[in-house]
Amino acid sequence: MEIRPLPETLIQYAEAEIARLQTPGAAIGVLHHGVAYAGGVGLTNVEHPLPVTAETLFQIGSTSKTFTATALMSLVEAGRVDLDAPVRTYLPWFALQSEEDAARITLRNLATHHAGYVGDYFKDTGRGDDAIGTIVRKMANSPQLVPAGYTFSYSNAAFYVLGHIIETVHGRPFEQVVHDTIFEPLGMDRSFYFPEEAITHRVAAGHIVTTEGPKVARPWNTPRSIAPGGGVTSNVVDQLRYAALHLGLAGGSGVLMPETISAMQLVQRPAGSMCEAIGISWMLDWAAPTERLVKHGGATNGHLSSFEMIPGRAFAVTVLTNSDTGRETRQTIADRCQEHFLGFGKPDPVAIAPPRDLAEYAGTYQSVLARLEVVAEGRSLSVSDTSPERGFAERRHRPIPLPPAQLVFTASDATAVLDGPRKGERAEFLRGPDGRIAWMRWDGRIARRLEN
Repeated sequence: MEIRPLPETLIQYAEAEIARLQTPGAAIGVLHHGVAYAGGVGLTNVEHPLPVTAETLFQIGSTSKTFTATALMSLVEAGRVDLDAPVRTYLPWFALQSEEDAARITLRNLATHHAGYVGDYFKDTGRGDDAIGTIVRKMANSPQLVPAGYTFSYSNAAFYVLGHIIETVHGRPFEQVVHDTIFEPLGMDRSFYFPEEAITHRVAAGHIVTTEGPKVARPWNTPRSIAPGGGVTSNVVDQLRYAALHLGLAGGSGVLMPETISAMQLVQRPAGSMCEAIGISWMLDWAAPTERLVKHGGATNGHLSSFEMIPGRAFAVTVLTNSDTGRETRQTIADRCQEHFLGFGKPDPVAIAPPRDLAEYAGTYQSVLARLEVVAEGRSLSVSDTSPERGFAERRHRPIPLPPAQLVFTASDATAVLDGPRKGERAEFLRGPDGRIAWMRWDGRIARRLEN
């Protein structure tokens, strides 16, 4: 793939954004009608600085889930797995706290974040080839939040199960399957799962921005057990090769047929928080009133990334950052790239008048990763994460807390953030059988409302 330099105006914009948000570095890649552009700004590591280039490796986090789904759909094409088959068709021993749900959860439930059990489960089960199978077996203790298939709730753990099904059907380790069936055919020779593979290249370190500035986040690597949910390390050049596949521009690669690529981007179910709807792993939104946006993002310890495609315009953009402030950086840069190449930006949510009784939304909502405080002030709502330091986050440095996010209503029980670090995110309130607010969906996860 021939790589052209990113236009200088976009480089200058990215440099201003990383300075504003104290993000040490970012790499940016754009694919537009088959022409690739890439570049980097800032530094790989504040302790041992090197310039970020288009070849610099970053952890891409949860965009890795789409690689797992791509490998899964290759098996679907071959007739070796059925998306609507129960998990126990392939893993007869699969167990959860809820026997009823463990028996009925399908592969489609997993690939669309509709499994219903606790999805944020992170445990290091070692470096052996049994690491993914071991964490899946440990899910026997996972509680069911809502019945399988009931509603969208973002699930890392669902993709561990899919990864183990993939390696079980293939009869070889998950990472080897992805290498052989995706990385190698697409020429992605700078994409890896293991730190010892990445370390011989130029690699970005993650950072946590503190009151004293960015600090290197440790440990650098993620456990092997979570590889299907967030284990890929890559660079923007390889990410553009991957984008070409899912834009239908990688004919002859033999990875997936065009109809399978299209099927992955079809609406499966509503999502209501991270995105409007969910496909087969892909998050689906609108890049313009008539242009479908197909996307995913990722977050590991000090690395945040975005990966967005507009298939109708043969356009893709990926932004890889090495800081927890990359949540905002990745989006502002990606949006500017879209505007530069396509001439239009994403539509903002349209605010409507809030309900008369905002007090019914106020309260405390608890999920595995977050304790959310929703406050009604006058005619507006705000939400803050008041949870203690997260168990899977960097423990050596405390990030600067985000300010409360201001919510505006966009539909009945649906809200969005119109400005600030979490601009563009949505929060949805879900009612129980009695008609009262029972759940809040924020950052894709459902959080149960706590009784006062």
